[in-house]
Amino acid sequence: MPAISFQNVSKTYHSARGDVHALDRVSFDIAPGEFFGLLGPNGAGKTTLISILAGLARATGGRVLVHGHDVVTDYAITRRSLGVVPQELVFDPFFSVREALRIQSGYFGVRHNDAWIDELLANLGLADKANANMRQLSGGMKRRVLVAQALVHRPPVIVLDEPTAGVDVELRQTLWQFIARLNTQGHTVLLTTHYLEEAEALCGRIAMLKQGRVVALDRTSALLAGTASTMMRFKLDCALPTSLLAQSRVIGRIVQVKAHDAAEVEQVLATLRAAGCQPEDLEIGRADLEDVFLEIMQGETLKEAA
Repeated sequence: MPAISFQNVSKTYHSARGDVHALDRVSFDIAPGEFFGLLGPNGAGKTTLISILAGLARATGGRVLVHGHDVVTDYAITRRSLGVVPQELVFDPFFSVREALRIQSGYFGVRHNDAWIDELLANLGLADKANANMRQLSGGMKRRVLVAQALVHRPPVIVLDEPTAGVDVELRQTLWQFIARLNTQGHTVLLTTHYLEEAEALCGRIAMLKQGRVVALDRTSALLAGTASTMMRFKLDCALPTSLLAQSRVIGRIVQVKAHDAAEVEQVLATLRAAGCQPEDLEIGRADLEDVFLEIMQGETLKEAA
């Protein structure tokens, strides 16, 4: 039985300007104990899908199941199975960190779990802030508390919606070490993130959304193997030749060019020499998930244009 099952999930918002189809028959399953990534550009429908999973929004069509229980008809059971870390920084300004975690425990009927709360505080770098008022915390510390609140009732399914957005490197490393440990202990993890290196390092399988539709769904290794195996990275002080633009990504002076084999690498270098361009700091390596993501999204854009 899947830990999470999305079955033809659709969501339409009605407005004076017309209907907006946020999700269009989204279907995929997440196995128990899996570390699953949900990727897509802004507005792709990721947060809408998670809101439906968490019971914060109602699907226009389709069903969502958590361990076989419908999130609408079996809401109480499914909610206890989920620990959701939202994008927004939501906190109660009248309580300390420890008090907030105890109150959150009470929502799920969990009592006398101070030992687990202490473990959460220690693993998320909050031990020295346990008695601090939530208003006194920085944005990064508030984000850590949100993670602790999502985990305080020991849910079997952990949902992380952009958990490291705008936080420091230390928190990212601390959080992923802890979440990876929970995953090895059997917890299912669903992650959305714009840090694609995180998804590549952590997720065994990935779904990509664009405009509410699933445009890719496969193991991370298979997605990486399906794109150009070689990426050239270098710096240029001149304009990139027009003939290379279609296969390149330019960020300031840094250029990344797709190449499938040594012959294509030499062809790119020859084109640069012919244009009088001298690449600096040339590196040749394998494509990463960001390259795959952009290739898939650009391919979908071309299909829509056609």
